Formats: sequence, structure tokens, C-alpha cells
Amino acid sequence: RDGMQAEGVSFSLEDKLSIARRLDELGLDYIEGGYAASNPKEMQFFAEAAKLGLKNSKIVAFGSTRRADAKVADDVSLNAMLACRTQVATVVGKCWDLHVTDVLGCSLDENLTICAESVEYLKKKGLEIIFDAEHFYDGYKKNREYAMKVLAAAAEAGADVLVLCDTTGGSLPDEVYEITRAVCEKFSPLMVGIHAHNDSDCATANSLAAVRAGARHVQGTMNGLGERCGNANLCTVIPDLALKMG
Repeated sequence: RDGMQAEGVSFSLEDKLSIARRLDELGLDYIEGGYAASNPKEMQFFAEAAKLGLKNSKIVAFGSTRRADAKVADDVSLNAMLACRTQVATVVGKCWDLHVTDVLGCSLDENLTICAESVEYLKKKGLEIIFDAEHFYDGYKKNREYAMKVLAAAAEAGADVLVLCDTTGGSLPDEVYEITRAVCEKFSPLMVGIHAHNDSDCATANSLAAVRAGARHVQGTMNGLGERCGNANLCTVIPDLALKMG
């Protein structure tokens, strides 16, 4: 999904299905197929991907927590994820207090409810839930207590994985290590992951630092494709983990 956000990249349906087959052959655990509520082509991919008979990879629907003015049962994004009929959904929620008040336009407590209700709604429908904590590292640096409260809300609602996102790629490896270690210690044995962007040219280093700190789930893209400066490059991260840290 994130690789499609690179400048000049536009995959056809057949492209996406072919890529999914190859990723499955490589043994990746999860493949985010796209933003479920964005356009009909994404929904068509999920329908066709279900017929691929993948042996290793789970196709994942991606979407955001419910809107502040919506109920979970009526929310477009949540119901689009359900319509994908996948086993797994990635739900992205805001962790930086500034974004909660200035982007969502709601109170900090209300955002905790939004995150919890969104995770719980999908979990009760039988999905495995990956909670992407958007801007987590930035939010943690500004308001540690609140960023951790968001993770706790998602965890208590049933999230299976808590993914810490360096959404604008501004964190450095020493920061990522210390923050990830604090999260892993607090939420053990729940699985913790990282989603790193490469704006500081540290996405690979940050992903490896997170694993050293206890993370067991790493998100990235092939060849580091992604918006702006790209994402963690799985073509580097995977061999580093397997051959140097394995």
C-alpha cells in the first residue's frame, strides 16, 4: 500500500496481483492491499486477491479509526475494511496530541474512545487487528503520557499488534531504540512493531534499532518505495535481520 504512494507510481490491478504473488513466494507475513475506502480499484483488488490461494501471506485491509462525528457501525472507513473480507485489518489512529486537537478537532479523551471503539468494533467482527500509531515517536517526544494512553486504549480494545510509526521520518536510531524499548517493556507480551519513513535517511537503521529494542513486527516496502523520501527498504531490512541479526 505505502509503496503505491511514491511519486510516479501507479499500479494496475494486474500489477498488484502479480506483486502479491511474488511477496507470498518470498514468505512475507502480511501484505497491505490498499486503503479500503479510497477507490473501487482497491476493492476489486481485495476481491481478486482472495482467489490467489496465497500460502504464506495474509492480505490486509487498511483504514482509519472512525470519524469523530460518526458511530462505528455507520463509519465509512471501518465498514469499507469489513467489505474487503480480509482476515486482518490495519487501523491507523492518532497519537500526537497536536494532531488530535488540530486535525481531528476533538478532545484528547474523545480520541482515546475513538481508537478503542474502532479496534473493538473490527475485533468483534473476527479480524486480527494491527494498530498503526500514527506520528507515535513525535507524539511521544511531545507528550509521552498521552501517546502511551493511546496505545493502552488500542491494546485494551483487543489490538493484536501495536505499530509505532515514524510518520514523517524525523526520528534517529537512538531515539527509536529508547522509545521502542519503553513501549515493549510496558506492553509485553503484546507484539510491538515499527513503521519507518526515510526522510532522515534512517528508515532501515530505525527498523533495526526497533528490533533490537524488542519489536517483532516490521513494516516496509520493496526497494523503499513510498511517499516523499520513501519507507524502510525491505530488500535491506530482511537480509540484515536474517543474516546479521538472526
